[in-house]
Amino acid sequence: MAMLELTASDGHRLGAYQAAPEASPRGGIVVIQEIFGVNSHIRSICDRLAAEGYLAVAPAIFDRYQRDFETGYSPEEVEQAKTLLPGFQMDKCLLDVAAAQESVAEAGKTGLVGFCLGGSVAYAAAAQMQGFSAASCFYGGMINKFAAREPHCPVQFHYGADDASIPAENYNAVREARPEAEFYVYENAGHGFNCDQRGSYAPEAAAIAWQRMLEFFGRNLA
Repeated sequence: MAMLELTASDGHRLGAYQAAPEASPRGGIVVIQEIFGVNSHIRSICDRLAAEGYLAVAPAIFDRYQRDFETGYSPEEVEQAKTLLPGFQMDKCLLDVAAAQESVAEAGKTGLVGFCLGGSVAYAAAAQMQGFSAASCFYGGMINKFAAREPHCPVQFHYGADDASIPAENYNAVREARPEAEFYVYENAGHGFNCDQRGSYAPEAAAIAWQRMLEFFGRNLA
């Protein structure tokens, strides 16, 4: 486990957290953060993926706006994180994703997984970038805005049926636009259901979604 510095193609330098498996990696995975930075939850995702045999890296995509930004999930911290969203630029973010992709390319085929904002970034990367072999997108509220753009790799979607910020018409538009994708809606699960540090954590849904994600990567990164 290590902190890295990556350099995007426009010269921007950003931090990243990397977790490596004990044996030769079975592939690489780029992990895209929520709006809360590369915090302990996102680092734990990388660690869990490394335990499954993947070389995982999480680029600090908010370094363009506030270096080393990281926060938790209290109401005050949520509001703090939201202040960075108005300046967010997807095109610049994808340069950072590309730098992360390059950093794990030696591991073999590369996938990506994103949560919340990162779920939307993961789909944008799958649709606008070459080189990824699979993308798993957790509760990305902006995916519906560009779901009409065909991805370059297999994609998988995870949504909570009780997500107050992503209503059914949002994710159903994604389902309609991308009928070829794996699509899952979890009952009794809200926004952020995968994160065990949030009040919305839904252990059963999180466990099922995690296993589906691993199987998805297993098929597409082999």
